[in-house]
Order: sequence, then C-alpha cells, then structure tokens
Amino acid sequence: MHSRRPQAIIDLNALSHNYQQVKQLAPDSKVLAVLKANAYGHGMLAVAQALKHADALGVARIDEALALRAGGITKPIVLLEGFFHADELQQVVASNLQLVIHHREQAEALLAAVLDAPVRVWLKIDSGMHRLGIYPHEFAGLHQRLQQSPNVQGPMRLMTHFASSDELQNPATLKQLQLFQQTLQGAPGELSLANSGAVLNWPQSHADWVRPGLMLYGVSPMAELYGADHQLQPVMTLCSSVIAVRDVSAGDAVGYGGSWIAAHNTRLAVVAMGYGDGYPRGAGNNADVLINGKRHPIVGRVSMDMITVDIGTAPVVVGDKVILWGADLPVEELARRVDTIPYELLCNITSRVQFSYIS
Repeated sequence: MHSRRPQAIIDLNALSHNYQQVKQLAPDSKVLAVLKANAYGHGMLAVAQALKHADALGVARIDEALALRAGGITKPIVLLEGFFHADELQQVVASNLQLVIHHREQAEALLAAVLDAPVRVWLKIDSGMHRLGIYPHEFAGLHQRLQQSPNVQGPMRLMTHFASSDELQNPATLKQLQLFQQTLQGAPGELSLANSGAVLNWPQSHADWVRPGLMLYGVSPMAELYGADHQLQPVMTLCSSVIAVRDVSAGDAVGYGGSWIAAHNTRLAVVAMGYGDGYPRGAGNNADVLINGKRHPIVGRVSMDMITVDIGTAPVVVGDKVILWGADLPVEELARRVDTIPYELLCNITSRVQFSYIS
C-alpha cells in the first residue's frame, strides 16, 4: 500500500451489480436510489455518477441535493424530508428538485408560495411508522388542494415508509400496506412504498417506484443476514496498514486502562485505525481484522488513531494491509459485535479516511 492512512476502497462494479439485483427483484418498478448521508458514507457524488441507470436519486436535505447539482448531476433528485423554510422553495425550483410533502405546514407553505414554475411533489402518508407523513384523515382534502394548485406539477406521486420491512414475521408491513391503499381510494399518481427491506421481502409492495438504500451498498437490512445472502456485493472495503509489530510477554497489559492482559508471550500488530477515523470504540477485545487473509483479534481498547491486534506467530510485517471490513469480513458482523447496525458504521467514517474508487 502506498498510503499509511486508512482507506475506504469503493467498488463501483459492486454498486452496479447491486443495482441490477434491485432490478431483478422489482423488474416493473422504477428506482429511486437513496444517497442521503453522503451515500451512506460511500461518497455521494461518485455514487450518483456511477448509478447511471437509476430513474431518480433521493437525498434527505437540500444541501445534499445542491452538492449533487454542483457536481454536474442532472438526474431527477427528490428531497425526502422536503423543505424546511418557505424561502427554500425558490431554490427547489431553480435547481429542478422534487419535494416530499409530509406534513400540513409544508403543504400550506407550498400552496401559499409564488413560484416561477410548478414543482413535482411526492405526498407522503403516515401508514403506521408515526415519524413523518400526513395523517390518513387529512389525505383527501390536502390531496385535492395540492392537485388543484398551480404550484404542483400533476399528478402527484404518493408514498409511505415501512417501519419493520426487515422483519419477515412482523405483521406491521401488511397492515401499513393495507392502510395506505385504503387511504388512497384510487387517487391518481404513481405509488412508492418499498425500502430495501421491502424490495427483498415484500414483492406486493414494489408498486411504481422502489427506494433502495442500504442494499445498493451491498449490505443486508435484516438483522441475521449478510449482503451475500441476497446475492449482493459489499461496495466498501475499509482498510489500513500495520505501523508497528511488537513483542509482548505473558502478564503484559495492553492499551489504555490495561483492559487486555497477555496470557502468554505473543506479538502485536499496531494498526493505523481508531475512533478518530470512525472505527467503533466498542470493537476493543470484541472484533477481528484480516491481515494477509487471516483473522486476528483486536486486543485492548480502540484508541483515537490506533488499534492493537494479537498476531501470535503469523508472518506479519510493517506495511501489511489490514482489512477492517469488506468482502471476507462483513460490516454486518462487526455491527452485531458492537451492538449497532451497519448503517451507523458506514455513516460514521470520518474525513481522515482517504477514499479511492475502483471500477
């Protein structure tokens, strides 16, 4: 490795493969590819450029959308949280963005605005997640007023979001699907319900548009499974290198607080990776890394810039590449060991990590 810095290697071929998996699972649906939070930590602009076949891109907030436009992305972009202030609407029109409307105040602000051109609207209904979305009893009235407004490019798209689509045994998804359909009562417009979990598990929810996020990056949304179980390929490999190899004797305590004590004489590799790079502190004494294709346990606490790994007699030398997660060490496994979800690990990568893209 040229760089001693931690690196995130982003495999754009894997991204394309995962996109094709979405298309195989939902062949009759258009794809709104979700790129919020810097494309789940993978680098929003590069991911947007690579997803040439996606029908539209979804981001959470207007600053994310403007960064994509500034980077030359011309594809339709949907603001999944809509707009926060009425003065953002001019920018929405100027940058040709699409809006999710998810509560009455937003709808009223859009209806009252004076715009240079109408906006494409996705009207979101709360079918049971109780986070965002207009209430079912408000739907008919708001839908009618928006449809009639010169500010809305018709017909609107209608959407909802599932709370538990990653749980196959949970009846909540079918209940939400039913409430959504009852609420619409045949209102015109394309429909969108399915996130990654629903793309994989609930084909009856695929409708006109699917909204895959996590699965595009090769990671399973289901607690017990891995991306490979769905024929997905991990897009990110997080790696670094060995910066020192040291002998420790039986009884030596390693790292802050001496939380690990060598049971016998052994050797440690010190790796340039820590919580300052976004690697979880909970991995100390609790996770493995791969060096030269072999697993070795992390011993002692994770520091800001370094971890220590018990390599025993393995032929590890300074400069050897260390994989923190990737194809042979899934991020889902690390997430389980540190009691979090893969989303958080991917989103936590800091700006100290160098990104490189391969295609």
